[in-house]
Amino acid sequence: MAKERAKEKQKEKETKQKENQKQKICNDKNCPIHGSIALRGRKFKGIVTRKHIKQKKVTIEFERMVFIRKYERFAKKITRIHAHLPDCMQDEIAVGDVVEVHETRPISKMIHFVVTRKIKSKAK
Repeated sequence: MAKERAKEKQKEKETKQKENQKQKICNDKNCPIHGSIALRGRKFKGIVTRKHIKQKKVTIEFERMVFIRKYERFAKKITRIHAHLPDCMQDEIAVGDVVEVHETRPISKMIHFVVTRKIKSKAK
């Protein structure tokens, strides 16, 4: 019962966040909520390590396990992804937050992902 209540509260919280994002005015054409950019392909969850306000981008890191055949062991690798940060999410997202990014068409030389939502805030 406690798990069901927690899930219900989480769903309510997510719907409130989506409603708040829809109410915000966003003139960014590369915004997945208000703009016309299409999401496709892969999606990742990662921690924001850098935030570039002027270029409207963030750098996200996450760990993955890679099997090394020679040693028959797994090794941790860190993957860094550059993602577009829409205008409507500029104030919400800070360094240390956990966010979800989706793949899109190439926006620039390095940016092929867009931030779609904030999952968790930085632990204080």
